[in-house]
Amino acid sequence: MDWMNRQAELVRLDRLAARRDGGLAVLWGRRRVGKTRLLVEWANRSGGVYFVADETSPSMQRRRFAETIESRLPGFARVEYPDWGSLFSRLAQDAVTAGVRGPFVIDELPYLVSASPDLPATLQRFVDHDAKNARLVLALAGSSQRMMQGLVLDANAPLFGRAREAFEVKPLAPPLLGPALGLRQPVAIVEAWSAWGGMPRYWELAEPFADRRSAVDALVLDPSGALHDEPSRLLLEEIPPAMGLRPVLDAIGGGAHKLSEIAGRIGTPATSLARTMTRLLELGLIVRETPFDEPERSTKRALYRLADPFLRLWFSLVAPKRALLAQVDARARLALFDARAPHLDAASWEELCRAAVPRLGKTLGGEFGSTKRYWGGSGPEWDVVAESAPKGTHLLGEVKWSPKPATAGFLASVLERLQAKGRPPFARGEVVHALFVPVLPKHRPASLPSKVRLVDARAVLAAMGSE
Repeated sequence: MDWMNRQAELVRLDRLAARRDGGLAVLWGRRRVGKTRLLVEWANRSGGVYFVADETSPSMQRRRFAETIESRLPGFARVEYPDWGSLFSRLAQDAVTAGVRGPFVIDELPYLVSASPDLPATLQRFVDHDAKNARLVLALAGSSQRMMQGLVLDANAPLFGRAREAFEVKPLAPPLLGPALGLRQPVAIVEAWSAWGGMPRYWELAEPFADRRSAVDALVLDPSGALHDEPSRLLLEEIPPAMGLRPVLDAIGGGAHKLSEIAGRIGTPATSLARTMTRLLELGLIVRETPFDEPERSTKRALYRLADPFLRLWFSLVAPKRALLAQVDARARLALFDARAPHLDAASWEELCRAAVPRLGKTLGGEFGSTKRYWGGSGPEWDVVAESAPKGTHLLGEVKWSPKPATAGFLASVLERLQAKGRPPFARGEVVHALFVPVLPKHRPASLPSKVRLVDARAVLAAMGSE
């Protein structure tokens, strides 16, 4: 798959490389999100050096790092370095002599830190003194988000306040799936998103297949598929390994979204799950939702869901049916997927609609802020709720999924259902109704009130591409 757009991230990294006095960048992000590809691309175009760590011994790690540096600083690997301090000191000296400023990139830094716990303090001294005097450009990256963020965001961490660029590498935007997989129809892009999310590694694996069904079967459902055990690998590759979090993911993937429900599924008190939920949130594997107009920290009605479409696919099909998938053929596996796919597509479509609302001003006839769902007790639920800026007008939306064009009768029934809900208690002023359906009829139905906003997949994807 061709290099995909990471222009915003490259601008930040290039800005650091252009500084005469050098500096430090720290990057983190979920595994498979494309950190390595970004850093390799940047290092190559900047004439830098890219090194990726692994889980070997500290002496072997230093040997491999020195061999990598040798490509820019000849002779650097001829010495055995007894510790990281001596290696970094020599790096600064040789770089000054050779007139090389980097960038020097260390990827998967947590592997080095796990083997050498004193490394963060050593890096602090290096950044503060030798690297600063040599005006070197450095970049540190890793997939263990807790450790990487702790290096720069924790006030007690050795590198706190020292990074000139520190940011999370996030999943790619949905519209990029079109050119990546050769998809032109908006509905097909949404369907692909509901399988692969924004993880470029999954896009790369899916690219050779003719369609989504064959890709999902070969990569995910087939026991020999490259992604059949993907969540387990993600948890094992964390530092420290996070396999103990798996029961909570199974519970959420199986339909438990309240903390009490999750605790009941895994047979543990809800009060004992605080650390587990916090770590899953830090890893980007789950998200926490509260109803619109309720404080984020509120626990009364908070819900938890899996963070991306691929995890929903895996935990709804592979996790509960591993034994069956090992016994049946491709036809039976695809029958399972076909039965589940509409639900997965609907969930992803709803999320995309909410994410697009703040950038759909023209389509919605006004600017609206961050968007959430609303639910409360036994009352009605709204799929999309947002408030205008300046405040006063509330957007209330109903989301429906169907790959076929919506008919006038269908739109009328959806609107009737939305209006029958009334309005949530906080919406006391003007209300704008919106219907979100993937494919609209060619002409707006005359029977539909002109004030009702209609949003299709083409508009949603265009908005998501304007980020």
